[in-house]
Amino acid sequence: MIALVGETRAIVSKVALTMTVSQFPFSSSILSRGYNIGVRLIEDFLARSSVGRCHDFRETADVIAKVAFKMYLGITPSVTNWSPAGDEFSLILESNPLVDFVELPDNHSNLVYSSLLCGVLRGALEMVQMAVDVRFAQDTLRGDSVTEIRMKFIKRIEENLPAGDE
Repeated sequence: MIALVGETRAIVSKVALTMTVSQFPFSSSILSRGYNIGVRLIEDFLARSSVGRCHDFRETADVIAKVAFKMYLGITPSVTNWSPAGDEFSLILESNPLVDFVELPDNHSNLVYSSLLCGVLRGALEMVQMAVDVRFAQDTLRGDSVTEIRMKFIKRIEENLPAGDE
């Protein structure tokens, strides 16, 4: 867990150092790297957690908060602010280990440093046939009291099996 946090900080810092302010699709670069991590991390998660297939989005939210975040970041965010349709919720992080030693410079105030987490969540869930939209609603680096990640279920992705493998 600590190695993942350290590795994540190193990745984000390395990308930040190689980009100039004028190249500021930086947040999308962080998202892309997070997505790639999520695509790979889901296999480790499923092997280590012995969690079975989730039956609905509420169960998925609980597994993400109570198992995945605890396993990889050592925190347990609260799941709250469900939409009336039950297709959108918030993960509230009282503390975010990715930003413990980070201070955004004034000229990078629009950067969502922890957007890596959004990419990880989206990538991991796509690998288990779930398309989601993930974004930050609040960020302690921007002066908010908590970090809030908003997740919206888009659709279940159908598996496309090659002909003859049905």
